[in-house]
Amino acid sequence: MTVVSTKEFSTYQEKYFDMAVNGNVCIKRGGNMFYLSNAPMELQYPEQPICKDNSDLDLAITGDELRSRLHQRIHARLTTRV
Repeated sequence: MTVVSTKEFSTYQEKYFDMAVNGNVCIKRGGNMFYLSNAPMELQYPEQPICKDNSDLDLAITGDELRSRLHQRIHARLTTRV
């Protein structure tokens, strides 16, 4: 596995993406590590339920409801900045 800094990755992106085809590349930023891999998605992210029960569904809103709320907030901010 090749470990590189974010600056080096940014400078030589094409090189590291090409390397990720044949093996793993790890990008280190502070204390975090980010991995580039050519493994199939099924191996990288096994299917897991997002939530184990339906308790979170009570808090869910539709996309239209979200859009409406955002438009209201944006409008309120724009009208108070005069």
